Amino acid sequence: MSEFHKVVAVADLPPGRGMEASVAGRPVALFNVGGSFHAIGNLCGHRGGPLGQGVLEGSTVMCPWHAWTYDVTTGLSTVNPELRVPRYDVKVEDDHVWVKTE
Repeated sequence: MSEFHKVVAVADLPPGRGMEASVAGRPVALFNVGGSFHAIGNLCGHRGGPLGQGVLEGSTVMCPWHAWTYDVTTGLSTVNPELRVPRYDVKVEDDHVWVKTE
């Protein structure tokens, strides 16, 4: 049974920023896009770079290793829509961001 897991306080992830987290044993990248939170798999499809350490511009994150880019709202590559990383459900409750990995 899948459930939401508390990841971070809303105040600790300001707009325009991302972070890495382990959620139920899965590597997750969590982003704040203008006050809306989004979670995707943390491993870039190219060489496994840490997307949570990437630069976020709007809703696009750039992998810090080789500059591959993904839309954090969908997990889709911005260059090749056939490439994707997992996208996870997110909710905000009690001033915390919660992520469901399945």
